[in-house]
Amino acid sequence: MAGNVKRVPDGYHTVMPHLVVRGAAKAIDFYKKAFGAKELNRHPGPDGQSVMHAELQIGDSRVFLNDEFPAMGAVSPQALNGTPVTLHLQVEDVDGLFKQAVAAGAQVIMPVADQFWGDRYGQVADPFGHRWSMASHIRDMTPEQLKEAAAAAFSKSPNCH
Repeated sequence: MAGNVKRVPDGYHTVMPHLVVRGAAKAIDFYKKAFGAKELNRHPGPDGQSVMHAELQIGDSRVFLNDEFPAMGAVSPQALNGTPVTLHLQVEDVDGLFKQAVAAGAQVIMPVADQFWGDRYGQVADPFGHRWSMASHIRDMTPEQLKEAAAAAFSKSPNCH
């Protein structure tokens, strides 16, 4: 009955990333190794080889992904020569997850380090062109402490504006 259907199914959040990748089957394997993703489902494309839609669970969040389908406007970061988007993972052990992602084939963009805003934070790029940041919160800060820490950090880095 339509009235009994949950409009937001269990396990879904208001915002969920939907990634387009070149080589979705390989990407699924990578995300399992790099981030401990669990594959919830996979639907093949019309050719029986491509992935029309897949759903992964990373921590408490779901990620959708599919292969490129340029005729339908679905292109990957590789087709666009980059991405303006970074996916963020907030985790208990950023150092462990970072090492795991790099061991699985991620490229280091920004090594993990303690940051002025109170997180231990780093960034990687996956082999499919998507950027991932990850952090563990290590220090609570008041708005004033954050403002002071940011001013000090930006005074050391003239390229940050």
